[in-house]
Amino acid sequence: MEINHTEFKRCDVVKVSGRVDSATAPRLAEKLNEIMDAGRFRIVLDLQDLDFISSAGLRVLIGAQKTCKRYNRGEVVLANVQPNILSALDLAGFTPFFKIFDDTVSAVGNF
Repeated sequence: MEINHTEFKRCDVVKVSGRVDSATAPRLAEKLNEIMDAGRFRIVLDLQDLDFISSAGLRVLIGAQKTCKRYNRGEVVLANVQPNILSALDLAGFTPFFKIFDDTVSAVGNF
Protein backbone atom coordinates (compact mmCIF):
# COMPACT_ATOMS: atom_id res chain seq x y z
CA MET A 1 0.00 0.00 0.00
CA GLU A 2 1.19 3.49 -0.83
CA ILE A 3 -0.15 6.72 0.70
CA ASN A 4 0.44 10.19 -0.78
CA HIS A 5 -0.74 13.21 1.20
CA THR A 6 -1.22 16.68 -0.28
CA GLU A 7 -2.27 19.57 1.92
CA PHE A 8 -4.39 22.31 0.36
CA LYS A 9 -5.77 25.48 1.89
CA ARG A 10 -9.30 24.14 2.35
CA CYS A 11 -8.72 20.38 2.66
CA ASP A 12 -6.25 17.50 2.54
CA VAL A 13 -6.11 14.96 -0.30
CA VAL A 14 -4.93 11.48 0.61
CA LYS A 15 -4.26 9.21 -2.37
CA VAL A 16 -4.29 5.54 -1.42
CA SER A 17 -3.05 2.88 -3.83
CA GLY A 18 -2.58 -0.87 -3.61
CA ARG A 19 -4.35 -2.96 -0.98
CA VAL A 20 -5.77 -1.93 2.38
CA ASP A 21 -6.05 -5.07 4.51
CA SER A 22 -5.42 -6.03 8.12
CA ALA A 23 -1.66 -5.65 7.62
CA THR A 24 -1.75 -2.18 6.03
CA ALA A 25 -4.86 -0.62 7.62
CA PRO A 26 -2.92 0.56 10.73
CA ARG A 27 -0.62 2.64 8.46
CA LEU A 28 -3.64 4.30 6.86
CA ALA A 29 -5.18 4.95 10.28
CA GLU A 30 -1.89 6.43 11.49
CA LYS A 31 -1.73 8.81 8.51
CA LEU A 32 -5.35 9.93 8.90
CA ASN A 33 -4.90 10.42 12.65
CA GLU A 34 -1.77 12.48 11.97
CA ILE A 35 -3.82 14.80 9.72
CA MET A 36 -6.69 15.06 12.23
CA ASP A 37 -4.28 15.65 15.14
CA ALA A 38 -3.00 18.67 13.19
CA GLY A 39 -6.53 20.11 13.37
CA ARG A 40 -7.46 19.39 9.75
CA PHE A 41 -10.81 17.63 9.43
CA ARG A 42 -11.71 18.05 5.73
CA ILE A 43 -10.24 15.03 4.00
CA VAL A 44 -10.61 13.77 0.42
CA LEU A 45 -9.63 10.13 -0.02
CA ASP A 46 -8.62 9.52 -3.65
CA LEU A 47 -9.15 5.78 -4.20
CA GLN A 48 -8.41 5.64 -7.93
CA ASP A 49 -5.51 3.19 -7.57
CA LEU A 50 -6.96 1.19 -4.65
CA ASP A 51 -7.29 -2.47 -5.66
CA PHE A 52 -8.74 -4.00 -2.49
CA ILE A 53 -10.12 -2.93 0.89
CA SER A 54 -10.85 -5.32 3.75
CA SER A 55 -13.12 -4.90 6.75
CA ALA A 56 -10.14 -3.51 8.67
CA GLY A 57 -9.76 -0.80 6.04
CA LEU A 58 -13.48 -0.04 6.16
CA ARG A 59 -13.22 0.37 9.96
CA VAL A 60 -10.43 2.92 9.45
CA LEU A 61 -12.64 4.92 7.04
CA ILE A 62 -15.61 4.90 9.42
CA GLY A 63 -13.41 5.85 12.39
CA ALA A 64 -11.96 8.80 10.49
CA GLN A 65 -15.42 9.89 9.36
CA LYS A 66 -16.75 9.82 12.95
CA THR A 67 -13.79 11.86 14.20
CA CYS A 68 -14.09 14.44 11.42
CA LYS A 69 -17.85 14.87 11.75
CA ARG A 70 -17.73 15.25 15.53
CA TYR A 71 -18.76 18.80 16.49
CA ASN A 72 -19.36 19.62 12.78
CA ARG A 73 -15.64 20.11 12.13
CA GLY A 74 -15.53 18.52 8.67
CA GLU A 75 -15.90 15.18 6.92
CA VAL A 76 -14.20 12.51 4.86
CA VAL A 77 -15.30 12.33 1.21
CA LEU A 78 -14.32 9.69 -1.35
CA ALA A 79 -13.19 10.33 -4.92
CA ASN A 80 -12.47 8.06 -7.92
CA VAL A 81 -13.95 5.00 -6.21
CA GLN A 82 -13.47 1.83 -8.26
CA PRO A 83 -16.55 -0.41 -8.80
CA ASN A 84 -15.19 -3.27 -6.66
CA ILE A 85 -14.45 -0.88 -3.76
CA LEU A 86 -17.88 0.72 -4.14
CA SER A 87 -19.54 -2.69 -3.99
CA ALA A 88 -17.57 -3.51 -0.79
CA LEU A 89 -18.75 -0.22 0.76
CA ASP A 90 -22.31 -0.95 -0.36
CA LEU A 91 -22.22 -4.52 0.94
CA ALA A 92 -21.05 -3.28 4.35
CA GLY A 93 -23.81 -0.63 4.30
CA PHE A 94 -21.32 2.26 4.46
CA THR A 95 -22.27 4.19 1.30
CA PRO A 96 -24.76 6.48 3.14
CA PHE A 97 -21.95 7.66 5.46
CA PHE A 98 -19.78 9.13 2.69
CA LYS A 99 -20.17 11.63 -0.12
CA ILE A 100 -18.74 9.94 -3.22
CA PHE A 101 -17.40 11.98 -6.15
CA ASP A 102 -16.35 10.91 -9.66
CA ASP A 103 -13.13 12.93 -9.57
CA THR A 104 -10.79 14.61 -7.10
CA VAL A 105 -11.46 18.14 -8.40
CA SER A 106 -15.18 17.99 -7.60
CA ALA A 107 -14.44 16.39 -4.22
CA VAL A 108 -12.06 19.23 -3.30
CA GLY A 109 -14.61 21.73 -4.66
CA ASN A 110 -17.14 20.31 -2.19
CA PHE A 111 -15.24 22.10 0.60
